[in-house]
Amino acid sequence: MPEPSLSIQPAGAAHLPALLGLLEGLFSLESDFAFDAAKAERGLRLLLERGDALVLVAEVGAEAVGLCSVQTLISTAEGGPVGLVEDVVVAPAWRGASVGRRLLLAAEHWASERGLTRLQLLADSGNAPALAFYHRMGWSDTQLVCKRRMLQR
Repeated sequence: MPEPSLSIQPAGAAHLPALLGLLEGLFSLESDFAFDAAKAERGLRLLLERGDALVLVAEVGAEAVGLCSVQTLISTAEGGPVGLVEDVVVAPAWRGASVGRRLLLAAEHWASERGLTRLQLLADSGNAPALAFYHRMGWSDTQLVCKRRMLQR
């Protein structure tokens, strides 16, 4: 029997359990975040409900093997909408099989169709494979440094 082909599509609520599994793997690589399933699910649901955001899932058959999200921001430097790419993750068994490349290209296509003029992302500074992947995909470093401040809730 032939192996099922890879498909990239917008995620839906039915994908949430698989997406949470992918995010747990991603967060294990990032020193700035600890995985919290309830928070991750809430965040994914909010993205799925927004009209100016996209959650992409890569599937082989019924198995989710990759994830990428994009949300729209307004840039004063660009004078219009730009996109923030987050949660780019590919299941370990599928790394090197063009899943990440296809997810990012689909995100770029979605952004271009909506008139976004730039995509940006943050990557863990210690994740050398991810940084090399983004470089191969044509992403460039900037002189900006990301800072954060956690707010009391």
